[in-house]
Amino acid sequence: MGTGAEIQMEDAGSRLERLPVALVAGHSGSGKTTLIERLVPRLIAGGLRVAVVKHDAHGLNLDHPGKDSDRFFRAGAAVLAGGPGETFLRMPGTWDLEDAARRLLRSNDLVLVEGHKNTRGPLKIWLRGGGEDAPPPEAGDAVMCLDRNEPRVAIVHRFLLEWLARQWLRTPVRAGVLIGGKSSRMGSPKHLLRHGGKSWAARVAAAFAGHADSIVLLGAGDAPPELGECPRLPDVPGCAGPIAGMRAAMRWDPDASWIFAPCDMPLLTPETVAWMLARRKPGRWAVMPRQSRQEPAEPLFAWYDFRAAELMEKVLAPRELAGWSRSHTALIPGALGRALKNMNTPHDAEGLRGAQDGRNAPAAAAGGF
Repeated sequence: MGTGAEIQMEDAGSRLERLPVALVAGHSGSGKTTLIERLVPRLIAGGLRVAVVKHDAHGLNLDHPGKDSDRFFRAGAAVLAGGPGETFLRMPGTWDLEDAARRLLRSNDLVLVEGHKNTRGPLKIWLRGGGEDAPPPEAGDAVMCLDRNEPRVAIVHRFLLEWLARQWLRTPVRAGVLIGGKSSRMGSPKHLLRHGGKSWAARVAAAFAGHADSIVLLGAGDAPPELGECPRLPDVPGCAGPIAGMRAAMRWDPDASWIFAPCDMPLLTPETVAWMLARRKPGRWAVMPRQSRQEPAEPLFAWYDFRAAELMEKVLAPRELAGWSRSHTALIPGALGRALKNMNTPHDAEGLRGAQDGRNAPAAAAGGF
C-alpha cells in the first residue's frame, strides 16, 4: 500500500503506449480507408464503440463557404452542428494524437487512426500499395505489413481483438475504500470497528493489496491507525452518499480504472477482488457482482472503467449504474459471495465477533460469516 508521495501519475508517453489506439498507415492509394471502412462494422457488431482519427496533410474540406456553420467558424467560433442522427464539431487549432485519442476514448473502446505514418503509436499496421518490394523506413515499427492480395480485413480484425484484450488490461487499477457514512444503525463509525486485529477499513484495503496500483480512502472521518499514511480524498461538494466519494476518485485520476468497496464489508478477500478483475474485457465499462438472479447487482463493490466517469457524474445513486448497457453483472460463486456481506447493525458486528472466537457458531454460519 503506497503513501501519497509514492503514487505516481503517468507521463504522456506511457499513457499513449497503453491506450487502445491502432494506426493504419501506408502510402496514398494503399487501401487504408477501405480497410477501416470494412473493419468498423465488424468491431461494432462485437459490442465495441469505435472512433476514427483521420490525418490529412493536404488540409480539410468538410464545410462549404457561405453556409452558416462555415461563417461562424471563420468568425472565430468553435461550431457544433446537429442534425437527425449525427453531430458535427469543427474547432480551430489542432490536437496531437494523444490528446485526440484521450478525448475520444472517454466514450469509445478503440481508436483507429488513418495516416500518421511517421508517428510512433501503441500499434501500427502498414499497408503496401502496388510495386512496393520492401517496407519503407517509416514502417519499421509496424507489427505487420500487408499486401493487397491478402485477406486484410480478416487478418486485422482477428489481430485487433486479441491485441485489444491485452491492451484493455494495461489501464492502471486504483482501489477506493469508502468510509465516512453516517453509521446511524451501527451507532459508531463502521470503518473504525475492528475484527481479527484490524479495523474494518484496513481489512478491505488488505483485500485490495496486490490487485491495485494504489489504495485511496474516500470520505470523511478519522483514518484508522493502520491507514494513517494512506492517501485520502474528500467527497465531492454538494453530493451525498457513496457516489460523492466515487466521483472524487474518478476526477482525481481520470485515466485509471477504479475498484470500490465500502468499509462495511470486512470479510472481503483478495480472491473476491481477483474474481471481479478477471471479468474485465473490452466493451465492459463496469463489472458488478450479483448474489443470485433474483437479487440486484452490487454497485459499491464494483469495478469501473474510466469511461464510466461521465455517467457517474449524472446519476444520483450508484444503483442507477447497474442497469446501464455498458455494465456487466455476473453471478458470484457462493464461497466468494459470502465475502460481500454488509455489516450494518450491532447485531451484525456481534455475529462477526462470535464467528471469530468460536462463539455463536450456528448463528455465524446462518449469517454467512
